[in-house]
Amino acid sequence: MLAVWVEQLLGFASAALSAIRHKEHYPDFMIWVRAEGGDYFNGDVATAQALAPVLWSQTPLARRHFASEPLAEPGPNEPCWCDSGLKYKQCCARVEFLTEVPEQMMWMLSLREWKGDTLKAALASGEAPAQALLEAGLVAAESGQTGRAMQVLESLFDRRDWSRLPEQAEPAFEILLDLFQERGFTRKRSELLDEVLERGPLFLRGVALERLCLAHLDNDDLDSARAAFVRAQQALPDSPTLAYIEAMLLLHEGHEEEARERADFWYRRLSRQGELDEDQLDFLAALADNPGATLADQLLSAEEDLATPLISLQSLLAALPTAPKLAFRVDTETRRLAYRESAREGTLFAAWHAHFQVMVDEDLALGFRDDPWGNAVEWMSELCANPEWLDSPQVVQDLTLALTSRFGSLPWMAPSLLEPLAQRLSRWLEQARAAGEGSLCWDDGDNAFLLRTGLALVVGMERGAREHSRRLAEQLLAINREDSLGLRELVLDQLLRDERNREALALAENAEDDGSLWLNILMGRALALYRLERWEQAEAALGEVKRHSRYALDMLCAESPPPALPDKAGRIDPGTRAEAWQYRTLMRDQWRTTPGALEWLGEHR
Repeated sequence: MLAVWVEQLLGFASAALSAIRHKEHYPDFMIWVRAEGGDYFNGDVATAQALAPVLWSQTPLARRHFASEPLAEPGPNEPCWCDSGLKYKQCCARVEFLTEVPEQMMWMLSLREWKGDTLKAALASGEAPAQALLEAGLVAAESGQTGRAMQVLESLFDRRDWSRLPEQAEPAFEILLDLFQERGFTRKRSELLDEVLERGPLFLRGVALERLCLAHLDNDDLDSARAAFVRAQQALPDSPTLAYIEAMLLLHEGHEEEARERADFWYRRLSRQGELDEDQLDFLAALADNPGATLADQLLSAEEDLATPLISLQSLLAALPTAPKLAFRVDTETRRLAYRESAREGTLFAAWHAHFQVMVDEDLALGFRDDPWGNAVEWMSELCANPEWLDSPQVVQDLTLALTSRFGSLPWMAPSLLEPLAQRLSRWLEQARAAGEGSLCWDDGDNAFLLRTGLALVVGMERGAREHSRRLAEQLLAINREDSLGLRELVLDQLLRDERNREALALAENAEDDGSLWLNILMGRALALYRLERWEQAEAALGEVKRHSRYALDMLCAESPPPALPDKAGRIDPGTRAEAWQYRTLMRDQWRTTPGALEWLGEHR
């Protein structure tokens, strides 16, 4: 009965809206109701007539600049508002509806119908109820009307009176942030996040904070992520969201034990307050027990369609047999090593590629020509059914690039998805070294499959498996002596993060400028010397930095400098603001947490 009633109500309301729009005149609308309204309720005209004044009263009218023209409900002995001529108590007051009529229904239906300038004017009027904007925006998003969804949801959150916002608005807020991101409205996204964090309702601030921190973490900007977290602690000192975000931040910073300790602190503190439900407390307890595994499980459960194949892939990688032997040749004259794909390995790759279908973009260090995740369920399922495909280095390359593109910025995913592949690659690199002395150069044979995989794994494991990442980078540097691939800089950064300052200094002093991330080498050398209290040498190192880049020191010392992006081709030239911004993003947290280091930089600008 209830389902039938709701269907009848929606059908009648939609038709009534069309009838009202014809003239926007109540008597004309009631003529239509008496003539056709009963058709929507199996001939029951009385129900249609009783509903009509209610729907009219909430309908936005274009002639009134989208305000409604509500009718006053009559008293029992007054003429009925349906114009029947009977007293109200003898007419519409007798009709009972199975449910309440949502007060925002006609606005919601109008927002679904209007287009172009009419929709724009209706939203600008400020007359739309927040609940109607919420429902219309969600319906548009679910139906793939991204432009309409963004327009409607923007209006929902463009309000000075945040108290009118429905508490169910949290998913709409997340959808709007995603739409801004997808459609390139990064400035609007940032402004909305700032507005919510400053003045928004409490239930949205946690979402805004999480998105802001995640955005900084995705960009490897740990310093900005830490600043956002501190800001959140001040605004929301008792929010359970803080426990989740602090654990993520500490794992990104490489402090797994501290992440566990802080999660345990949050669990004890919030459980004493007694305001969390059982599921929230269980999550915090799991976070305190094993932060990385808990965050990994949460991500898998949030992936919906991908959850099952991802879990199967984790199981496959955990049980990988020893990597098979590859064929390497040594040119004794040039002292170069070359891997050549065998017929079997080529056949395995062809079987894999029939499902994976995406080619590596060879003009990029790490990237594909298309998105590999559109058919990820298919290729992960097929790979799990055919694990022998991973005997092919080219398949391992594709899988590694795909996994790092999606999960490489999440430290807690590295142990289960990337480390098993790194072990397989290390085995192959050991085979190459055993084949003879020489350099495994990028352009020789099929070496690019191995080197591209290695570069992706070093980057992908940098946060979640730092020691393994460094060992693999050092292995690659030892066997590829002609092209550092930026790995030397990554190793240097990791050594500095681990306070292995003497090793970092030795690496920096032995480095040669090959045109890649040279600022990292110069600044890393200066930081290592400062930490070792070799003051004169540290000042001399800063002199080299200033000769290389006039922006680096100012960019590091500034609290909130404007970003400097690469050029349209994605290139970052030496000595530019973009290079200084890149270094700041990657390493400012190390200068900030080194006592007195930023002040020392400021004195020597």
